[in-house]
Amino acid sequence: MFEQLKSCFRKTFGKEPEHIFSAPGRTELGGNHTDHQHGLVLAAAVNLRTTAAVSLNGSNVIRILSEGYPLCEINLNDLFVNTAELGTTSSLVRGVAASFAKRGCPIQGFDAYVKSDVLPGSGLSSSAAFETLVGTVINTLFFESRLDAVEIAIIGQYAENVYFGKPCGLMDQTASSVGGIIGIDFKDPAAPVVTKINFDFAGSGYKLCIIDSGADHAGLTHEYAAITEELKTVCAVFGKEVLRDIPEDAFYSRITTVRSAAGDRAVLRAIHVYDDNKRVLRETQALQKGDFASFLKCVNESGRSSWLYLQNVVPTGSSDRQEMAFALAMAQKLLGGAGAVRVHGGGFAGTLQAFVPESMAPSFVASMDNILGEGACHMLTVSPVGGNMDE
Repeated sequence: MFEQLKSCFRKTFGKEPEHIFSAPGRTELGGNHTDHQHGLVLAAAVNLRTTAAVSLNGSNVIRILSEGYPLCEINLNDLFVNTAELGTTSSLVRGVAASFAKRGCPIQGFDAYVKSDVLPGSGLSSSAAFETLVGTVINTLFFESRLDAVEIAIIGQYAENVYFGKPCGLMDQTASSVGGIIGIDFKDPAAPVVTKINFDFAGSGYKLCIIDSGADHAGLTHEYAAITEELKTVCAVFGKEVLRDIPEDAFYSRITTVRSAAGDRAVLRAIHVYDDNKRVLRETQALQKGDFASFLKCVNESGRSSWLYLQNVVPTGSSDRQEMAFALAMAQKLLGGAGAVRVHGGGFAGTLQAFVPESMAPSFVASMDNILGEGACHMLTVSPVGGNMDE
């Protein structure tokens, strides 16, 4: 892949690349919708990566060509938010560069040709991988690698929130930047506590599969917003902003009042968040002990909780189109009680996650592809490497 990448760089920029950088996609292993409540998350980098051939260009302009997209050019003399480029690759590059400049980094112009197998819309966070990639390039070439992986993640989140215009938590960028399996405590979102989990997933006897349900996230913004809005209503009963600041016993001691103020679905969603935070702790402990069976038990519990309590599987009022529910049902049927399956990420559409015994994996992938369409089921591995200079 590196040779092909270098060849594309030469054709685009007419010179030899000096370095190769890459950053991985990520998968959420535990903690569904817990991060925005300042809770706990378990995540992992995966083997699909966004990779760039890079060379300094002696100018004050960053030029990045991502395969399949127009050339992006950012003048380092203009690093202000540009509302005309909201939602574009240029906005992410500008935002990352601006963050480094504010930290005193003497950025110079560079050229980059980017190829990625972290497919957009795959639920593996291609945007976080790209942000981490650009941050790693700038940190390595111009800032003597002064920033650690979490600081690079914070810069990526800032670029996505402020310059790209998409609200997001910090899980995606942190998992991509740090690499491996990590636990993240978002009690202080500005300074999350990251714990590396030493577990050999390759030796677990299971394959990690990410399955595209076939449903699009478009038009579902209101569904995601409703989760946070309803939880805010719950928190308002206690004069707080997030569930992390409300002890669980206090929540249950006033649950009748909370139910009257916020409604039943809001209460059920809060129950899910409290329970999934505890599950993340149990999942972390299970992996640290090498007890994969207990980990899988928690994954299945989280999946049931997301469906029953968090209710982020079927869009509100949808009867004919329930792609996520259908895909979950088929995956559970094929597993026959083995392994584990759960909704992955935001929910309502997008992807689900399955842990499949190695002996069943080929037939599982083939069956899911047959049911949902060729290429719907991706078999992945955990990557120990986050944002990195490869050459």
